[in-house]
Amino acid sequence: MTEEERLARLRLARTAGLGEATARALIAREGSALAALTVLPRTRRGRALIVPSPAAAEAEVAALARFGARLIVLGDPDYPAGLAALSDAPLALAVAGDVSALSARAVAIVGARNASAVGRRIAADLARGLVEAGITVVSGLARGIDAAAHDGALASGGLTVAVVATGLDCPYPPEHARLQARLSESGAVVTEAPLGTAPHRTLFPRRNRIIAGLSLGVVVVEAAERSGSLITARLALEGGREVFAVPGSPLEPRAKGPNGLIRQGAHLVETVEDILSALPPAPRSPPRLIPSCAREALAEPLAPRPGVAAPATTDEVGEALSAVLALLSPTPVTVDELLRRCPCSPSAVAAALLELDLEGRIERLPGNRVALGAR
Repeated sequence: MTEEERLARLRLARTAGLGEATARALIAREGSALAALTVLPRTRRGRALIVPSPAAAEAEVAALARFGARLIVLGDPDYPAGLAALSDAPLALAVAGDVSALSARAVAIVGARNASAVGRRIAADLARGLVEAGITVVSGLARGIDAAAHDGALASGGLTVAVVATGLDCPYPPEHARLQARLSESGAVVTEAPLGTAPHRTLFPRRNRIIAGLSLGVVVVEAAERSGSLITARLALEGGREVFAVPGSPLEPRAKGPNGLIRQGAHLVETVEDILSALPPAPRSPPRLIPSCAREALAEPLAPRPGVAAPATTDEVGEALSAVLALLSPTPVTVDELLRRCPCSPSAVAAALLELDLEGRIERLPGNRVALGAR
């Protein structure tokens, strides 16, 4: 990939209002991010699309280098393959520390910020056991269970990765600045946010999909019934990852989340062996996030390989537009379901969805779902 193409992917990533799934589909259709930038509409869903200049992208890369971090973009050799399999994988990641840690066999440990002393000890013990078995521990650097998991991994000299929602220069919570610095030295800290991004409640759910995407499985240790940790568990399940949960007393509100996951089929965890025995070598059933022809085009955008399905013709896309609109409603449906029910080819359906998305007629939602947009 040329440096110009890498910067183009960064520019797409920093275009407010353009989702990752839309950007990926556009890259796949046009063959490169550079070409995708030339066909972006000026507005989308009534909002102007403002694309950063090449100079702004170069300045961001330079600022990261001064900070001691680096940029990786989707399509780089060291972009983690597990994360790339997600339909809404970030186009660009800022990484401080060991980039190779992002591609290691990993398990995420997440849970309550207001964790109990017992919960923190369990998280730390599980993290120690995992790194001693050669597994990298991923978490979100939050208070409580996250911090205990990172500390436990560091105490055993293992690799641990922190996925943060803010810019690398804005540690959150502030009291974890020293922990973040330690992780940058003996593990990795990764974010999709540019430098200078302050904490905001909307950023943390997005952070959770990266935690799930980097991991073979997610362990939940203490979580309320409505918790961000349960969002991470759901995203893990949707991505073909294993879900683990540590049970707790029914009288403890922080046990309701894990206990509920166990009732729904999550692996019950009492010791680290319960995790290791159920951990697969790779995600069990990676979902078909975009049709294979689009995946191939994205993987090698400037030189498609032989055997890749030909792009849909204009007539095929027109037929797919009508068929897809007939199948869609305000109730979200997965793209896989559309592909099964639509009589058109996968490439035609992908092209139709992209056209509808760029026109603002549909909404792309987490879990590779789509729905008719609000009029």
